[in-house]
Amino acid sequence: MKCKTHNVILSAMFDRSSDSAKNLHDPVSELLMGMRLRGASYGRLQLSPPFGIRFPAGPEARFHFVARGKVLLRAPGEAGRELCCGDAVLLPRGEVHEIVTGPHVQIRDYESYTRKPLCADVAAVEACIKTADPENDTLIFTGRMEFELDTLHPLVGLMPQIMSVGALIGRQPELMPLLDAMEREMGEERVGSAGILARLADVVAASIVRGWVECGCGDATGWIEALRDPRLGRVIAALHREPGRNWTLADMAEEMGSSRSVFAKRFVEVTGVTPQRYVLALRMRLAEQWFRRDKLSIDTAARRLGFGSQAAFARAFKRVVGEPPGQTRRKAATGAENGKKTRKNGAAREI
Repeated sequence: MKCKTHNVILSAMFDRSSDSAKNLHDPVSELLMGMRLRGASYGRLQLSPPFGIRFPAGPEARFHFVARGKVLLRAPGEAGRELCCGDAVLLPRGEVHEIVTGPHVQIRDYESYTRKPLCADVAAVEACIKTADPENDTLIFTGRMEFELDTLHPLVGLMPQIMSVGALIGRQPELMPLLDAMEREMGEERVGSAGILARLADVVAASIVRGWVECGCGDATGWIEALRDPRLGRVIAALHREPGRNWTLADMAEEMGSSRSVFAKRFVEVTGVTPQRYVLALRMRLAEQWFRRDKLSIDTAARRLGFGSQAAFARAFKRVVGEPPGQTRRKAATGAENGKKTRKNGAAREI
């Protein structure tokens, strides 16, 4: 069974009809409607303790689900977090972290494991000691997931380093059947289980994010409340809705219904940057995503984002991203080509 990469859209948890969109008055909800989780790749891990795995830092979020066994999740600046059977966690910014079975085990990089493709986006890692009791093996389902607006989205940067499903069960009991289904699919290895696990993982990860938002976004509460300012919130939502528009300070102030000085001061208070820098960063990060994910041409990206020339766009892109747009596109193309060769040779490798 061939499984495909699926978009899990947080806005699916809201009413997305055109009539509702037209009547939407909550800027936070409007921003959430544009925040999507896109599954990039997944792995089914079956490992015999003791073991330690280091997952590298990357631009995507990282998701883990423990279907059998007990492990410890370690990340810089975080106390070790014990994960047991049925636990799921999301690391929204994909920082480097480790999954270990004890404090003094040998650590091995995740990329060093040999992978066996199960379907288009799921690979199996089996590092097991063949014993008479394979039930002692640890089973973990892991995945890389990309926020559609990448780390640019204001909420992503404010999320905790590690987000757990455990805190949500009391408020979202509907998650229990999903977690139970993941556990069964991992244990039984039925036909098509790899694709089903990928879909379930996407839904659970999106539910973790939604639960955090519904609970006031933790330490980001002040930022959320500021966004709920009906006037400033309209501006921020409009910028995300029309990033290619030739936004002037006067345009944005008019959207808020205030003077330019009042608007500029309020915007900096909420976002920490000037309106012009916010718009520029929004455009460049969108372009970066288009190059990596959609293989968009530089000329097309420049026109979409309102630049009059490729040269002006290239200068702005390098200033924000740190490298020319052509280099970003070449890296994306090289990574995709390497991925194809790896799958063809029968060893799925995550980049």
